[in-house]
Amino acid sequence: MSLHPTLQPYADAWTHSVEAISELLQPLAEAEWNRRTPCPGWSVRDVVSHVIGLDCEMLGDPRPIHTLPRDLFHVTNDHQRYMEMQVDVRRHHTAPEMTSELEYVIIRRNRQLRNDSRDPGTKVRGPLGTELTLEESMRRHAFDVWVHEQDLRTALGRPGNLDSPGAHVARDVLLGELPRVVAEGAQAPRSSAVVFDVHGPIEFLRTIRVDIQGRGTLETAPALGPAATLTLDWETYVRLACGRVTPESVTDRVKTEGDPDLTAAILRNFTVTK
Repeated sequence: MSLHPTLQPYADAWTHSVEAISELLQPLAEAEWNRRTPCPGWSVRDVVSHVIGLDCEMLGDPRPIHTLPRDLFHVTNDHQRYMEMQVDVRRHHTAPEMTSELEYVIIRRNRQLRNDSRDPGTKVRGPLGTELTLEESMRRHAFDVWVHEQDLRTALGRPGNLDSPGAHVARDVLLGELPRVVAEGAQAPRSSAVVFDVHGPIEFLRTIRVDIQGRGTLETAPALGPAATLTLDWETYVRLACGRVTPESVTDRVKTEGDPDLTAAILRNFTVTK
């Protein structure tokens, strides 16, 4: 038995990112586990707890029975409450407890992936009782773990892996959200086009075309006379799309051309993670 070829890139991306996380944690002193990360409300320990929790759920482990404290001001909706459970239950764990649990869950997940012969279209459990395909679940999981690897790298001053397998999965996930950002979130004019020119470790030029019905589509062909063009580096793109920075804090890293109201609306609606 072996993993379906469609799923292998997501397994590879997860493996690369989670092993990078494990390596980042090895030399940390206890105090460094309390450093703030760009992920709102979460420390290094919290991000690692989340990654462990995500993989426990991929393994089908039962969720912890735990009551969240009422003073977690960064938790404002059901999705965040769901995610916070795996984090808060580990808030008082020591560094050795955290690293040993992470190592154990990596071993278990690797074994699961080696023996998984399910079809990519198999329905599996998602957050809050949702149902999604195994392919989408693994894709989202590879994306999440890579983003959290970047959170840890930022907190610990250890930049890297901006062009890793997980980064390429992240690019595709985030590009898939762009039509909604432009057409629905920013309400771009009908029959218009918006160009995104991204440079750095991962580069791409993409156009979002909004049709006469107001629906957005992603295209690789450049647009002539677009309503707006946004030029930025890959790292800034990721941080904006994942809510790690505000548009106001990165104005020096984002070049905009065209309709200023439209570009401002796009940047206001750029965050796609919950």
